[in-house]
Amino acid sequence: MTNPADSSGTTYDLVILGGGSGGYAAALRAATLGQSVALVEKDKVGGTCLHRGCIPTKALLHAAEVADSAREGEQFGVRTTLEGVDMGGVNKYKDGVVDRLFKGLQGQLKARKVTVIEGEGRLTSPTTVEVGGTTYTGRNVILASGSHSRSLPGLEIDGQHVIASEHALTLDRVPESAVVLGGGVIGVEFASAWTSFGTKVTIVEALPRLVPAEDADCSKTLERAFRKRKIAFKTGTPFESVKVVDNGVQVTVAGGEVIEAEVLLVAVGRGPNTAGLGYDEVGVALDRGFVTVDATLQTSVPGVYAVGDIVPGLQLAHRGFQQGIFVAEHLAGLAPTPIDEAGIPRVTYSEPEVASVGLTEEQARAKYGEVEILNYNLGGNGKSQILKTAGFVKLVRAKDGAVVGLHMVGSRVGELIGEAQLIYNWEAYPADVAPLVHAHPTQNEALGEAHLALAGKPLHFHE
Repeated sequence: MTNPADSSGTTYDLVILGGGSGGYAAALRAATLGQSVALVEKDKVGGTCLHRGCIPTKALLHAAEVADSAREGEQFGVRTTLEGVDMGGVNKYKDGVVDRLFKGLQGQLKARKVTVIEGEGRLTSPTTVEVGGTTYTGRNVILASGSHSRSLPGLEIDGQHVIASEHALTLDRVPESAVVLGGGVIGVEFASAWTSFGTKVTIVEALPRLVPAEDADCSKTLERAFRKRKIAFKTGTPFESVKVVDNGVQVTVAGGEVIEAEVLLVAVGRGPNTAGLGYDEVGVALDRGFVTVDATLQTSVPGVYAVGDIVPGLQLAHRGFQQGIFVAEHLAGLAPTPIDEAGIPRVTYSEPEVASVGLTEEQARAKYGEVEILNYNLGGNGKSQILKTAGFVKLVRAKDGAVVGLHMVGSRVGELIGEAQLIYNWEAYPADVAPLVHAHPTQNEALGEAHLALAGKPLHFHE
């Protein structure tokens, strides 16, 4: 560990450019390890995830779940009706969750004596960041400048009729109809929430299936569930153009079909925030705007590291947290284990949810050749039947080896991903998991049952 620098001035052990998930995690961990830390943030600490991403979208999705529960109470013998959705009330609830977490984060940073510098920072050398005319020097610098909603060439987001996810989170009304451009995680989540609120939704996806980064069986099951929910989707259908008209938009897709709706949500992914921040001038290597790093997350410039969405790979808050912690520990000489990207859990919080960790069946076959596949239908899981959800737990195993992929679809399966990622990251064999006792009735039991079956001793298993 280095001796603390003079944190009363502008010199620190560590200067971090960006206060989102990766940046603030690095700041908190480094401060705990005795480092003096300056955290530069132009907006609010917490970044996209806390203010415009993970947290508010999941609050919106929970409100959508409550709407569905009210609408569907009779199937459980409870006479409920849905009178409507008050977006003002939904937004108040959502913003309250964000505000409480924001205040808690500010308190954490203050308690650990992290110096938060408000303003737009720019990298000016391998050891300096300039903010509003003041230069802050660090023995090391971490770049954590995050990402922004992308669009397509020629598709202008106006924030009114053609919107991105941040605009969708602040709507004061439930749209009567919407076209969602992009069938990945963001598009699928908004399509799910809006449908629960009563919006007529059509998803347009250029690739052959929804959630195309997931295992093909997950896509198939999600598509089946969306059809049942009357969510329209067009896969293998590229977008061509949009025309804004008096009452909304007219979206033209490949083949010339025109879809009319009140709004078009552009959900085609997120791009890295690296332009105009001095990275190029200092010599930080970029690839299509992303910062390239080595196994320790060091950039091409010695002493300068990068974490979070600007690093190629999964753009997930918990990946940013782990990368921030990793760099802080690496700089403190603790020799942390490099992060296995495949071991990072992934969850799509639609209804039903999709959760996975490790390799898809296709990836596993490419890597190992021969694999074993087991699909455990949630029809055999008591708690899933109580919840009236359908889906599966799919295990992908290297032939006679460890479980290398776990994929799940169903209501609330995102809550199962904790054990799933332990199974993958500990390179467990089915026989290692089979003796573990899972409480009954829980959905967590489905993971245990799947491993029992793959270990050759199935219990509640439906062929």
